[in-house]
Amino acid sequence: MPKRLVRLGSQNPLFDLQSFGREISPLRDVLSPAAFAQIVRTVSRAPQVLVKVSGGANSAQGVAAHLRYIDRQGKLEIETDEGRRPMGNGAEAELTADWDLEASKAEARGPYRRRAGRKPAKLVHNLILSMPKGTSPEKVLSAGRDFAREQFALTHRYALVLHTDQDHPHVHLVVKAVSEQGERLNIRKATLREWRGVFAQHLRAHGVAANATERAVRGETRSRFRDGIYRTMLRGESRHVRNRVERIARELRTAGLKPSPGKTKLRETRRDVIDGWHAVADAFLEAGQGALAQKIWGFICGMRPPLTTDEQLAAKLQERTRVRERKRLPERTR
Repeated sequence: MPKRLVRLGSQNPLFDLQSFGREISPLRDVLSPAAFAQIVRTVSRAPQVLVKVSGGANSAQGVAAHLRYIDRQGKLEIETDEGRRPMGNGAEAELTADWDLEASKAEARGPYRRRAGRKPAKLVHNLILSMPKGTSPEKVLSAGRDFAREQFALTHRYALVLHTDQDHPHVHLVVKAVSEQGERLNIRKATLREWRGVFAQHLRAHGVAANATERAVRGETRSRFRDGIYRTMLRGESRHVRNRVERIARELRTAGLKPSPGKTKLRETRRDVIDGWHAVADAFLEAGQGALAQKIWGFICGMRPPLTTDEQLAAKLQERTRVRERKRLPERTR
């Protein structure tokens, strides 16, 4: 029997399915409690955490401006790595001076640091730690505080602020890019994957059901729009989206939406994900975990078809057209 590995949410296999078929290896010896719990959370559709980089600043003035944004011009309390909680006008300047950002900027501009055509080095990284609507803001703040302390205490200076003015509570975390030991923090995709898992773990420690798995594993399709484009799209100001929607509308009026080159990849990924989940369900069924296998099959059946970005926009456009037609229908029947 060939060895079959299922990868769920990481670069490394979550567990080895071949071992499930061995009578000498009970389920508890093959699957760690953490991996088992992650599978249960995923098929139960536990709320997913969000950890993302929202930008950064390459000047002390830029850092101060972002701090003024997240503390709402001094109205909200900023919590620092030292436990201080400055508030009010001047708190931002106090922090930027305390972090000695001008010295970091001078070091980044050194003759061997700044190559021709290269963007200026960031002085800070701006992170967002978020949970869906309905999550306790206090617990999100506590988990964000624990996350920041575990990842950056005694190395990178940081400050955080809780926001509750939107439907999803989230923490803005500003981290100094260069550590107290002179090492620069480089954030990669693998870093964000790891941080999502850590943040979810801290939330669960505070009694919040939270999970961190990749969208593809959950049967969800990610939009390819960058954050800036997405925000302007919500405001109806994105020229990029407007041009794209106009093209899609023309295609829908004529021969239909043209095939996207990314559709094949989406289908292949979905097929691999479904095959993996079926293998997981079969392994649990053989191990006497019929109820969990049944739940996994229900999870598979609940996956929506994978859609490209063009298909997502086309669906929104068609729905908007249907809504307009429903509104016009009473006027026509009068």
